[in-house]
Amino acid sequence: MEVLILSEQFRRKTPDEILESISNIKRGRLKIILGAVSGSGKTYQLLLEGNEMKKRGIDVVVGVVNNSCSPGTIKQLGSLELISTIEWERNEHVEQDLDLDKIYKRNPEVVLVDRLAHENHINSKNATRLDDVMELIRNEISVITTINIYELKGVKKVAEQLLNLPLHVDVTLPEDTLTKADEVRLLDVTPEAILKRLQKGEIGKKDDEGPLQFYNNGNLATLRELSLRFLAEEVEEDLTEHRELEGLMGPSGATERILVCVQYHWNGSILIRRGDQIAKRLGGELIIASFIPLSKKLSKEEEIFKSSMQKLINKLNGSFIEITMKGDEIAEEIVGFSMHHHITRIILGQSKKPVWEEMVKGSIVNKILRKSKGIDVYIVADRVKALGERIIPAIKTEKRRENPYRRLSPDEMHDKVERVKKGTFKIYIGAAPGVGKTYTMLREANHLKENEIDIVIGLLETHGRKETAAQVGNLEIMPKKIVPYKNVLLEEMDLDSIIIRNPEVVLIDELAHTNVPGSKNQKRYQDVMTILEAGISVISTMNIQHIESLKDNVKQITGVSVRETVPDSILQLSDELELIDISPHALRKRMEEGNIYAMDKVEQSLSHFFKTQNLIALRELALRELADDVDDRLESMKRKEGVRGPWRKDEVIFVSVNLRANAERLIRRGFRIAYRLKADWYVIFVKHQNELQTDEKVILDKLVSLTQRLGGVFELYTTRDRRSVVNEIKKQLHDKKASQVILGQSARTRWQEMMGGSIAVRLLREARHLDVLIVAD
Repeated sequence: MEVLILSEQFRRKTPDEILESISNIKRGRLKIILGAVSGSGKTYQLLLEGNEMKKRGIDVVVGVVNNSCSPGTIKQLGSLELISTIEWERNEHVEQDLDLDKIYKRNPEVVLVDRLAHENHINSKNATRLDDVMELIRNEISVITTINIYELKGVKKVAEQLLNLPLHVDVTLPEDTLTKADEVRLLDVTPEAILKRLQKGEIGKKDDEGPLQFYNNGNLATLRELSLRFLAEEVEEDLTEHRELEGLMGPSGATERILVCVQYHWNGSILIRRGDQIAKRLGGELIIASFIPLSKKLSKEEEIFKSSMQKLINKLNGSFIEITMKGDEIAEEIVGFSMHHHITRIILGQSKKPVWEEMVKGSIVNKILRKSKGIDVYIVADRVKALGERIIPAIKTEKRRENPYRRLSPDEMHDKVERVKKGTFKIYIGAAPGVGKTYTMLREANHLKENEIDIVIGLLETHGRKETAAQVGNLEIMPKKIVPYKNVLLEEMDLDSIIIRNPEVVLIDELAHTNVPGSKNQKRYQDVMTILEAGISVISTMNIQHIESLKDNVKQITGVSVRETVPDSILQLSDELELIDISPHALRKRMEEGNIYAMDKVEQSLSHFFKTQNLIALRELALRELADDVDDRLESMKRKEGVRGPWRKDEVIFVSVNLRANAERLIRRGFRIAYRLKADWYVIFVKHQNELQTDEKVILDKLVSLTQRLGGVFELYTTRDRRSVVNEIKKQLHDKKASQVILGQSARTRWQEMMGGSIAVRLLREARHLDVLIVAD
């Protein structure tokens, strides 16, 4: 009998696969609560989840809990049933092993197991606690457990290199521990919060955790970034697997994957170094590939260049692939490879073809842009044309340190006083609605009130969620203001009342909200700035899709164009930015149970925005964005300490726009690149007519407003005719000492380009001394 296999999804399973799938149904589930460091609150969260499960009627017990927990954490045990452990002494400490026999006799649905990285007594049934947990899962008992990022074997080595000090960890877990889990939740906590806990004595120092000097802002930030990036890589693997099952090709929109296309030529090393620099600054993965025709035999010179480039790639820890082409259509080969490997940016050298040949046969760049979808092309400057200009500039002489004993000027004194007067700003950020941002904010508020902090709720949106509303407790809620709008009475946050009430801290939900027309400020984040300037601290919430510069990524992931956004600068002004992480599986389950939206909206939400693929991609986007934020804050801290970092100080980015639909996308892309490169950036529009149409003026105003919100400089120039546009752009690039120009893909057909030319093509040809990024349409 002949069977037609349409795809992996529809093929028949082998007997072994059927047996494995049946055993997976019968096995228990494993959930891991991951933290950057001891003291991040993993045990507290473990017990909190246990109590919530018990309220829902799930049979849950505590198998083992860390005996050095703070009183606040122990209090969280509540009425949870505690299974007695097997105790024994090691190095003057009492160690606890799970009593598997008692757990099996009790036979609960879920067991809470603290500190997964633990070695059992020599006479125990299993060598490690991980072995105990896997046995429980095989016996259909689910487990929730906790680990620190540096307790993973491979990560410990990396962490020690980054921190430049040894981590005293007795037991490490296999690198694939997280992949064994059905669910991993990162408990993201800022260094500031951990240091406060340390000062209050809430973090118990154990001998095996090293000296207290380990707990400083720099070390904690480094481990936090490591945990965010590590989990993002794990999530990326899940996303790739899910997309492949769905038959989806091309970039997901969640992460940068950079392909450097090299030939065995003297400029190959330049392209690789530039690609490595871009990948590092954008937090992306670097792949280097050489596309060689099948019939081509390498010359001696090419063999030498190949060997030299391979050494450089090994040094940079990049991955290199040599692809043999059957035909000579290199653009098709590059596009095919890029789509299959989810590449977001292709890096090429400048074309060596003469102008007439490019016009007749077309350039590789244009062919790639036309054949691919959503992949940008980055053309590295011809350094010969740039008179041997360095790609990575030499270290400049640092400015002489100012006299620390000099008196401050009146202006400096005023600035210093204003900074002291300002309130502190904390934002809880999530990958999607329903992750628990408002719930966590309220929980923190109650904790602050217990510590006699004067705190009020300025604006709260519970969306009818009972669990969230229950967290309000006895917190004071400021009355809302009634605003008439179009014969309707609407409620808004009462900004004036909050400032008159003058609490120490105010909670303000949904930072990206647009106020009712006629309000003092157009956006809620502007209200927050006013409150901070009045010396009142603010705790707020928002989702990743509301960050202005990520608008295009979110649309690519979900198909939804987000209307309400917050400028990236607002996040940069925050004192603390904390991620509320949750797995897509858990979030969809909350949705199914009606804990996010009303039941009549559940089915539609699950099949649209809350699709598993969307949630995985948004989660990865959030993890990487927070990791980048931690990295930026760490660099800023090092700069203040006089430590020179890997940033470039001479980058100037130019974004060239017209009034087409993709102009906003170009501006957002320009901002993200400039921000990661710590560069000045400009947006330039050159018009070749005196008067703009009404609709064109509206578009232009939007572009100016967006540029200013993101911190760029918008420049408008007028020329006599269309042919002079490129000359004006070139003049401005030269005057501003631009190092990189960002262009949109040409909207003209090949025939139109040949007959009438193209601004993008001409700029690409005449700005060979600059790096050029062509953003795919």
